[in-house]
Amino acid sequence: MTENMNSDRFILIHYHEIGLKGKNRGRFERRLMTNINRALKGLPRGNVRRLSGRMMLALTSDSPTEMICERLATVFGIANFSEAIGVDREIEAIRETAWALAQKADFASFKIVTKRGDKTFPLNSEQINRDVGRHIQTLSGARVQMDAPDLTCFIEIAPQRIFVYAEKIPAPGGLPVGSSERAVSLISSGIDSPVASYKLMKRGVTLTYVHFHSQPYTNRNSQRNTEDLVRLLNRHQFASDLYLVPFVEIQRSIMTHAPASYRVILYRRAMLRIAEAIAKKVDAKALVTGENVGQVASQTLSNLRAIEDVTTLPILRPLAGDNKEEIIREARRIGTYDISIEPYEDCCSVFVPKHPETHANLEKVRAIESELDLAPLIKQTLTQTERKTFKL
Repeated sequence: MTENMNSDRFILIHYHEIGLKGKNRGRFERRLMTNINRALKGLPRGNVRRLSGRMMLALTSDSPTEMICERLATVFGIANFSEAIGVDREIEAIRETAWALAQKADFASFKIVTKRGDKTFPLNSEQINRDVGRHIQTLSGARVQMDAPDLTCFIEIAPQRIFVYAEKIPAPGGLPVGSSERAVSLISSGIDSPVASYKLMKRGVTLTYVHFHSQPYTNRNSQRNTEDLVRLLNRHQFASDLYLVPFVEIQRSIMTHAPASYRVILYRRAMLRIAEAIAKKVDAKALVTGENVGQVASQTLSNLRAIEDVTTLPILRPLAGDNKEEIIREARRIGTYDISIEPYEDCCSVFVPKHPETHANLEKVRAIESELDLAPLIKQTLTQTERKTFKL
């Protein structure tokens, strides 16, 4: 990484939500800068610098701009960013740079949008808009159009530099990962839980992943798919731990000694106990699941209450009110869908009864579970759990 403050080529990085953080804003900005540097690790470029309400990344002559933009588009906390030209603090330089950018576009209508962050600049925003707009209109013959023009030229007047650009590239927004605390995500290789994980990372939460499998009664596809999902999600977090939990002995014990209709509820309770133990180990403050109300038999309100009874940690369910079509649409957008639909055998599809309980009575669940003595099995399972670490 090289320092290049004299460069004429920059990427301007804008955030929205971080700007509302008041006295804590600096902490969120520093975390965002750290994450940007991690995302761009190994790519030639200048340093990331803070400006008023935005950040500036200087590009070098050998900067791979397309790759830099691809990576920035995955960084939580960034609302949008732009490839910009830095110009001298003179209206003539602004005017000529705006026209040079306009010439690269095919347009019949345009507008100029100026943000004058530095009030010491002698012209105000309206004066700059009129001057630059008149110049482009004279040379191009295009009309000024304020609503949905073919071309928008943006001008930002900052204390050290003036930036001119013609495109805003959208990014995911939210808060930078690591600005909130840690949670444990119960992730399967299905569609829902990766989307739930994505949504929590977007709130700044750092995730540790836990996956339950039933080998040798199932093949390794669910593990492989889950590992691929964690690798993909890791582009937002940069380093992730995945705990692979062998769950089959607990399932067999429940299948042998508990009423069939309560098996899934008891499976889920055991999963939460294990996830909570791992959460305490990694100092996580909450659990995350892909559950949404009413989607399957185990996700009625009565059943969710009976399941979460075993943990003292809050359970975050980002998808609670979503329907399947909404979740699939989001999975496609974030890139997890194609992995999630690869063939696999889920651990909860093993030993599943034909008629599961849909309105569990909590006291009855506790009574059934008290006869199972799962504590030694859970302890044994935790010792057999494998941890894998993924780094960007």
